[in-house]
Amino acid sequence: MDELAHEPRLDAAAMKAFAHPLRLRMFSVLSNGGPATATRLAERLGENTAQTSYHLRQLERHGLVEEDTSLGKGRERWWRAASFSMQRTDDAAGPVQALLRSAIVEDQAATLQAWLSDDSAPKEWVEASLEQSTTAVLTAPELAALNREVQEVVDRHTSVGSGREAQLREGSAGLRRIRVYYDGFPLPAD
Repeated sequence: MDELAHEPRLDAAAMKAFAHPLRLRMFSVLSNGGPATATRLAERLGENTAQTSYHLRQLERHGLVEEDTSLGKGRERWWRAASFSMQRTDDAAGPVQALLRSAIVEDQAATLQAWLSDDSAPKEWVEASLEQSTTAVLTAPELAALNREVQEVVDRHTSVGSGREAQLREGSAGLRRIRVYYDGFPLPAD
C-alpha cells in the first residue's frame, strides 16, 4: 500500500535521529506553532541556541524540518516542520519506531485535548471543527481506497493554505493554523 504515502518515508537513520527527546519537542513546537528560528525555539524550550541550532541541522539532514525562506531576513533562518510518513517495520528500527509512534500519539492526544478544553474558542471555529470516530467492516483494498481518497481530499483543501504563513503572522482576519489527524487502520482481531 506504498502508494498511500506521498510524504517521504522515514528510514531507520531518520527515525533514530528523530527519537531524541529535544528533537521531538522541537518538532512539536514547529508543528503546532509554525516556523521559528533556532533562537526562538531555544527561548520557548528553555534551551540554548547552540543546542537548538545543532538539533535543527540534524532534523534537516533527515528531511524532518526545512528552511522557510519566505520568513528569513539576512542570516536569520526560519525552520518549519516537514511532512513525513512511517511504515511499520519488523527490523532493527522496530524499538525506535515504537518510541516515535508513542511520542507522536502523545502529541496528538495533547494537541486534541488542548483544543477540546478551550472554552474560549470562537463559535465559528468550533462549528468548523470535527471530532469523529467511525468503525466499519472492510477488506484491505477497501481500506486502502478509503485512505487514498481521504488523503486526496485533505491534500486538496490544505494546499489552499500553502504560502500563507506571513499573512497568518501579520494577523490576517480569518486565518488560523489547523491540524487534521486521520488514521485509517484495522482493529485487533478477536
